[in-house]
Amino acid sequence: MLYLSVCLSFTCTGNCFAEGHLPVHDIVHNLEKQYLCTVCDKRFTSKRYLTTHRERHTGEQLYPCDQCGKNFSSQICSRLHMNSHRSKYECTECHKYCQGSRALAVHMRSHSGEKPFECTVCGKRFSTSGEVVQHSRIHSGDKPYKCHMCDKAFRQSAHLNRHLRVHTGDRPYKCSLCDKSFSQSSGLRTHKRLVHSNRRPYQCPFCGKMFKTNDKMKFHVRIHSHTKRYSCRHCLDRFVRSDQLKRHLLVSHNEGTWLVCNICHKKFVRSANLMEHVRRHEVVKPYVCSDCPKCFYTVRELNAHQVVHSEYKQFCCFLCNKSFKFKNCVKKHFKRCSDILGFSSV
Repeated sequence: MLYLSVCLSFTCTGNCFAEGHLPVHDIVHNLEKQYLCTVCDKRFTSKRYLTTHRERHTGEQLYPCDQCGKNFSSQICSRLHMNSHRSKYECTECHKYCQGSRALAVHMRSHSGEKPFECTVCGKRFSTSGEVVQHSRIHSGDKPYKCHMCDKAFRQSAHLNRHLRVHTGDRPYKCSLCDKSFSQSSGLRTHKRLVHSNRRPYQCPFCGKMFKTNDKMKFHVRIHSHTKRYSCRHCLDRFVRSDQLKRHLLVSHNEGTWLVCNICHKKFVRSANLMEHVRRHEVVKPYVCSDCPKCFYTVRELNAHQVVHSEYKQFCCFLCNKSFKFKNCVKKHFKRCSDILGFSSV
C-alpha cells in the first residue's frame, strides 16, 4: 500500500508526496526568501517569482489566450491555460483538456465523486490535497494572508485579493455591452444575466408570467395572494411593498424625508427612481441592447425592448388562446375578440 504525506505549509498548494519524499520537498520551504510582497507579506526566493505574484494583486487581465480570448493576470497563467487547447489529456466525460496526466486524474474525480483526502479533525473528505490544507485552517484558525491596509486577515490568497479591491476601488471585470464594471467576476456574471439576457427561467404559478430571478417571482406572487406584509403604525393601512408604505407615511403622516431632484425639484421616495430621473435630465442611457445598437435609461426599458428580438410571447388571450409579445397588443385584441364572441369586455 502506498502511503501519502501532505505538505501543510501555508505557502504550499497542499502537494501530496510518497512516503519518504516529503523531507526532500521541505527543502523548498527552507530556502531563503528575501523578496517580500508588500501587499500580502508573502515571500519568494527570486525577484521573478515576486514580480509574477504582484500581477495577481492588480486584478488586471493583461495576458489573453489567442485561442479563446480569455484573459489572465500573469504570463505564466496564460501559458498554462493555452496548453489546455493543445493538450493530449482529454476528459472522456466532458471533453475538457487538462495540462497533464495528474491534472486529468484530479479532474476525473469531479465526475466519479471520489474524495481520497480526509480531514483528520472532522473527517470531512475532499478531492484534492489543496482543499484539505485550506479546510484545515478552519480548525486551526490560521489566517496567513494579511491585508497591509487594515487589520483583516484571510485563509486564502484569493480572498485577500478580493478584499484589497475594497481599498483600491479597482473594478477589473468590465461589461462588454455597457460601461458597467465590477470588483468580482460573479458580479459581472449576475449583471449580464439580469440586464443583457432575456432568459426568464422562473414562472409565476398563478398567471404564468416569467421572471429572471426567483426573488422577483416570489415578490410578484404577493399580488395574487394579496399578502400585505407592511403595516402603517399610525393607521390600519397595509401594503404589499415597503416603498408603498414609505410613500404613505410621507403623504399621509408627514413622516420621513423626500428625495428631491436638484434640477426640477420633483420629489421621489426611492433613490433608484431619483437616479433614473436625473439620467433623463442628463440624457445618459447606460443600458445597451445586446442585439442592436439601441440604448436605454433603465433596465426595465431595456428588458421591454428585448422582447422585440425574442420569439417569446408572454401575454395570452384566454378567449382564443392567441399569444402576444406586448401587453397593449393583447388588450386591443381582447376587446375585438370579446365583441366578436359576444362577451362584454372586462
